[in-house]
Amino acid sequence: MNLPNKLTMFRVVLIPFFIVFLLVPVTPAYDKWIALGIFIIASLTDLLDGKIARKYNLVTNFGKFMDPLADKLLVCSALICLIELNKIPSWMVIIIIAREFIISGFRLVASDNGVVIAASYWGKFKTTFQMAAVCLLIADIAPLCVLTQIVLWIAVILTVVSLIDYLVKNKDVMKEGK
Repeated sequence: MNLPNKLTMFRVVLIPFFIVFLLVPVTPAYDKWIALGIFIIASLTDLLDGKIARKYNLVTNFGKFMDPLADKLLVCSALICLIELNKIPSWMVIIIIAREFIISGFRLVASDNGVVIAASYWGKFKTTFQMAAVCLLIADIAPLCVLTQIVLWIAVILTVVSLIDYLVKNKDVMKEGK
């Protein structure tokens, strides 16, 4: 268990704490700020684990599997909680989660065919904007409401664009015998 993998697992461990502070009135005046802090820390571990793994040649099969899964768990958990808090429409979250299921299924088929599909820049932009949107939605700062909506819409658009890009670039994976 190298450092990047520990950071990935730390991100997963932070998720329940994030959810509790976002949804349960533990310290009412500070809950959303604690949840936001936890989410930011978890999001930064995503950036950090990848950089460390590539820089020091610590890329592992565990990391290739768990890192994207940890990202999906973090972002999807946050988005589902934000539906409950009436901060985001459910249809937007459905689009985002559906994309993740489609890509995960696609990667499974590719893996069965012996193909490893690398993450694209569109996917990285999508994740960045989703995480930024979650942060802005949690903070819920009135003067930033227009910015929050813009970032949220960009995140949804990038979700769809990254899905289309992913499917077009990897369409041959779905052919039998590849």
